[in-house]
Amino acid sequence: MKKTMFKSMWGLAIIAAATVTTSCNDDDDPTPPEDGFVLVRDDLKGEFEGEEVILESGTYKLTGKLIVGAGAKLTIMPGVVIEATQVPANEFASVRYIAVAQGGQIDVRGSADNPVVMTATEKKPGAWGGLVLCGRAPINKGEDAVSEVGELTYGGSVENDNSGSIRYLRLEYTGFAYNSDKEFNGLSMFGVGSGTTIEYVQAYEGSDDGFEWFGGTVSSNYLVVTNYSEDVGDDLFDWTEGWTGSGENWYGIRTNGGNRGIEADNNGNDHVATPVSNPTIRNLTLVGAGSAGSEPQAIKLRVGTKGTFDNVVLNNWSTGFDVEHDEGISFVGDGSLVAANVRFINVTTKATGKATNGNSANVDAIFTENNSATGAGTTGNELPSWAAGWALPIGQ
Repeated sequence: MKKTMFKSMWGLAIIAAATVTTSCNDDDDPTPPEDGFVLVRDDLKGEFEGEEVILESGTYKLTGKLIVGAGAKLTIMPGVVIEATQVPANEFASVRYIAVAQGGQIDVRGSADNPVVMTATEKKPGAWGGLVLCGRAPINKGEDAVSEVGELTYGGSVENDNSGSIRYLRLEYTGFAYNSDKEFNGLSMFGVGSGTTIEYVQAYEGSDDGFEWFGGTVSSNYLVVTNYSEDVGDDLFDWTEGWTGSGENWYGIRTNGGNRGIEADNNGNDHVATPVSNPTIRNLTLVGAGSAGSEPQAIKLRVGTKGTFDNVVLNNWSTGFDVEHDEGISFVGDGSLVAANVRFINVTTKATGKATNGNSANVDAIFTENNSATGAGTTGNELPSWAAGWALPIGQ
């Protein structure tokens, strides 16, 4: 695989000619290869296939979309900052985001004391898109589909598909919206397979969901979502389209009037579409803003999702578990939608259910309580100890 690495800054004339990239075999040759991706520190954008691009150190300015195509790999070394520049008004074609297509990979090599940061020059929610992964793992939207952002194909039959490795990454100010129905998340996972590593990632002050899974089998551990800006309005975590992976140690907090802690779906058009969403989530803490917000529910479970939760802390929500539609109610009854070892703190209604016809249903069997539950390792406004050093706390 050909490698493209940023080595050093050149003279102004060379910069003007966009030749700030060198071959990894000859540091003295300023001429870029005749074919392949040309890496420019202050103008990071474009598409590449069949080669590895390495971001080695310092700050890179993201000035458009960066697409990692089939057979390609984007490697980001510890401490690298990718800063999305401001999008000109209504110039949707120049939206800044990073996407990994089917057959491509990303390798984020952050560490606890030197994370990789993807941020924006404009420090407000929705300033840029975010990170999008598209894999070949099963979904229930057909054999394949097209991602709602990035317009890339996703889905397939490769359960252990590998989109790369992400460790110690902070995503800041994501969630750019084309319109009310088309909006980026912090990290969007479309049909991502279990061969992919995702751990120690924070979605900080994004305007849409922090993390969203669209089908796939990937496991995602040590995740943090922190939302307090009034410009943030959607869910902390979200899954749909048959996600069957797992998650351990999730911490989410919102102090504003946004939406839910978790919004969980199977398929809005066909509630029994297979594979059925059925993740296992262990060690979860969700902190809300009380009765504020349009949907002050800790966990909303609807349109046929299953799921298993264990060691859960729900703090400061109007409703703990909200189960909707006949399929979900039946899953509570047969034990395939269940939460064990749940600790409620300042939660008005622990569980509520509503059948497809709108009638109320008793779903108290969804949970068993344990007032000693520790969740993600914290029960309130403080971040868990495993987030120290790389995740930004509330208000920072």
